[in-house]
Amino acid sequence: MIKKRDIVTSVILTIVTCGLYGIYWFVVLTDDVGRVTEDNSISGGVSVLLYFLTCGLYGIYWAYKMGQKLYTYSEENKKGLADNSIAYLIIQLIGFGIINYCLIQNDLNKLAESK
Repeated sequence: MIKKRDIVTSVILTIVTCGLYGIYWFVVLTDDVGRVTEDNSISGGVSVLLYFLTCGLYGIYWAYKMGQKLYTYSEENKKGLADNSIAYLIIQLIGFGIINYCLIQNDLNKLAESK
């Protein structure tokens, strides 16, 4: 269903490729969360487009929504994830979006293991 990704490797690839892998990771995270939660209201491609068109402002909304979607799914299916939506929002606001990628990927990896 979803691919378990190594977080350290993803961060290193993002740094080595000057952020290009980070864009790919953003798209994949969005698609994976949509796939897991069965909420395909927005795709990764549209999300990255909105991110660039709004000069990054969409990233704030995106981070909050990813946290909400994962928590709602976790509550409905008794997976035990915490509600990190506010934490994701704050982290995004202070400019550390890559930390959100790591945290969201960690939650997705946990969900992949529990299936």
